[in-house]
Amino acid sequence: MTRIAIIVGSTRPNRNAPAVAQWVHENAGGRTDAEFELVDIADYNLPLLDEENLPAMGQYEKEHTTRWAETIASFDGFIFVTPEYNHSVPAALKNAVDFLYAEWNNKSVGFVSYGSAGGTRAVEAWRLIAAELQMADVRAQVFLPFGSDFASMTEFTPSEGATGALQDVYDQVIAWAKALKTLRA
Repeated sequence: MTRIAIIVGSTRPNRNAPAVAQWVHENAGGRTDAEFELVDIADYNLPLLDEENLPAMGQYEKEHTTRWAETIASFDGFIFVTPEYNHSVPAALKNAVDFLYAEWNNKSVGFVSYGSAGGTRAVEAWRLIAAELQMADVRAQVFLPFGSDFASMTEFTPSEGATGALQDVYDQVIAWAKALKTLRA
């Protein structure tokens, strides 16, 4: 079965990411074409990148890196739930991504983003990063502006349009994940 991780991409106190990620996970519940699992980067307590060797070498010395690498390696594709911080990606998620290299290669990635402009600028930055990691970023995406999908910028209230767009993200991430399995075989 194709396995897709829904990555909770923020570690801030009072963060919105868990509620958004839970919505992504719940809406995937009826699908039979893949298994979905929530992966919260906060659960890994990753420090700033502290490995001696380059991630591309895959020679991890720290237990936290090995645990993180094993988790990411077990998936065929990803949906990043990412906030936008200062017109870019959140540092905690970027740091978590930077710990690894081969574990991301030849896998699909889709984005569900949120922020004052729906997280659009974070997704544009993530697309550049995904290309360097040899990931297939899918066209479908979900942008969740604070003004329309959050009450008082903290209570997540997704629109019907967002729910519809999410189905396209699932379809594309799963299709690419299945196609890319042959490259990893």
